[in-house]
Amino acid sequence: MEPVESTNFHSRKQNRSDILKQFQSRYFATSRLVSFPWRLLENELERSNSSDVILEILKRTCLHALCRKFPPSPRYRKCFLSELIKRVEAAECEPLDELYDALAEVVAAQDVAEGYRTYLLPCGNSVSLLENVALISEGTTGLVTWEAALYLAEWALDHAHIFAGRKVLELGSGAGLTGVAVCHSCAPSSYVFSDCHQSVLQRLCDNLSINGLLNNKTNTSRTEVRVQELDWTDVTEERLNDVGADVVIAADVVYDPDVIAVLVQLLSKILKRGGVRVPSEVFICSTVRNPQTYAGFKHSLSAAGIGHRVMSGAVNHVFEYNRESEIELVQLFACQ
Repeated sequence: MEPVESTNFHSRKQNRSDILKQFQSRYFATSRLVSFPWRLLENELERSNSSDVILEILKRTCLHALCRKFPPSPRYRKCFLSELIKRVEAAECEPLDELYDALAEVVAAQDVAEGYRTYLLPCGNSVSLLENVALISEGTTGLVTWEAALYLAEWALDHAHIFAGRKVLELGSGAGLTGVAVCHSCAPSSYVFSDCHQSVLQRLCDNLSINGLLNNKTNTSRTEVRVQELDWTDVTEERLNDVGADVVIAADVVYDPDVIAVLVQLLSKILKRGGVRVPSEVFICSTVRNPQTYAGFKHSLSAAGIGHRVMSGAVNHVFEYNRESEIELVQLFACQ
């Protein structure tokens, strides 16, 4: 039988490891500060009466090489460091110079309307995206990553065979999270990111460059990547044929009743080009914010001769995001 002291040591070591992992993944993704395991940290500080765990957290967050290169917004870093300082002072631990130095650096930084979020992929790669702090800015919602995009990326990672060696078109790519994850992990032969807002397209190009997908010298994914302006109101069948997508995906595109008609019209062209059914697989992932709007989308699909099946089943939790919202993924198909 293993000695009690040894068991307790391994248990404490595992607890500290869990704390560090949670702090890192949530800080990288700039999760809400209330979601951090503060109580576990307080218990660890009380047990050890040392600031060592705080230094380890700093090394995995603010001082980590990825976060030095792609830092969250100054405001987020300031709030995070302030919360750490509160816990250290409440536990009456020895002050940590590195902690106050990090805060001084952030206080001196100019506040900006944007910051980076970083997501770690199971394959060992990471996805770093420059996003706006405000959910809506410059007249668009496409400058931030929404929950449905994260869910769709997780589903894609679990179903990489659907994308492997195939041509993929993404509608409303936004900041680019889903596509970057698919390119790094699912080996599509080509991937077309698309959007219609100029600010989004510019940000999208910047984020793809950050993640090494627009430069042939840095693109290790072996996927041909393109960014295209795609206005749903005037997309022609010829344009769709040029893309030749085997798989079409979209996340969080069903949020405005005013765009449902043009979206369904586009989906009809994708599924029935030239009036003939085509073998494209189409997946739409949505956060159901307004049940009436979402029901209206499904009704419009049916009226256009497009059927749908809900892709049920759990996905592996890879990314940090709010999972309380209702998210639904459907596969679309042309009815006979």
